[in-house]
Amino acid sequence: MKIKTDKTYGDFADSAMRTWIQIFRAFNKIRAKETLYIQSFGLTINQFQVLEVLYHRGDLNVGAITKLTMSTPGNITVVIKNLKRDGYIVSIPDEHDKRASILSITPKGKEVIEQLFPGHAKNFESYFKMFDENEMETLYTLARKLHKSQ
Repeated sequence: MKIKTDKTYGDFADSAMRTWIQIFRAFNKIRAKETLYIQSFGLTINQFQVLEVLYHRGDLNVGAITKLTMSTPGNITVVIKNLKRDGYIVSIPDEHDKRASILSITPKGKEVIEQLFPGHAKNFESYFKMFDENEMETLYTLARKLHKSQ
């Protein structure tokens, strides 16, 4: 399929841009649906990402959370402050670095993730249901290859 324009930047560049647009559209559509689902539990998408990382990975420092959630230090600071305020996480002193602290999910945080996550997983199952197992594996492999190349 060609881009409907007289302008071209070369066959491969045109194909790459077309592909990116489809990836971006799919991401935005899924992200919008998941944002609404997560908001129904009283969380923002960024708060959910922090809770999910702590729930599945265990206690972590702010730097690790920032990296795993692909956030920025400024944004993650506000998210963490609000999660602490709402009782979803706590800070514990880092025994290896007295200047730092480790973040830990609270029972309240675990409870909301345990309520939210099964539906979140089911949602993703529905978003990808049009693929068979081979297509899913191919899509995963290609997306990972793209990610690793950057």
